[in-house]
Amino acid sequence: MGTVTAFRPRREPDAVNFGDLPPAIDALLQEGVRAYRTDPVEADRFFREARAAAPAELATYFCLYKIHTYGGNLEAAEETAQSGLQEAARQAGWPRDWRQWQAPCALDGPGRFALYTLKALAFISLRQADRARAREILDALEKFDPTGAVGWSVVAAIADGSA
Repeated sequence: MGTVTAFRPRREPDAVNFGDLPPAIDALLQEGVRAYRTDPVEADRFFREARAAAPAELATYFCLYKIHTYGGNLEAAEETAQSGLQEAARQAGWPRDWRQWQAPCALDGPGRFALYTLKALAFISLRQADRARAREILDALEKFDPTGAVGWSVVAAIADGSA
């Protein structure tokens, strides 16, 4: 008799690596990614279902704010990014208000996600034509992440180019 091995679901070649997530949440996010190609409304439904089921999983916020930014629904993108920023700050043990964070910030785990999401908020602010808010965020990011590890300098270059 042969040996029996544990079943491990095979990851599709185009699957997105969202990190260490519960399998059911990862499955919902993967479905959302697949749906986004043809039906952004259905993708939104999958991503919202994942966030409702696991509100502490930061990847769910990322998926939602990304698709809404890409789709030009900047109000929804901003709302979701703000929620994700609050959750990441909570997990990192940081104050809720990013203006109270201590520089330089930790560049791993929820701290990295918080900084990345703050960068997203700067980009969203630019898309909303709120250059003052974008600049305030970018100036803070320069202090929080002086090496530019989360890529805020790209958004800063966009801001500087659109003056």
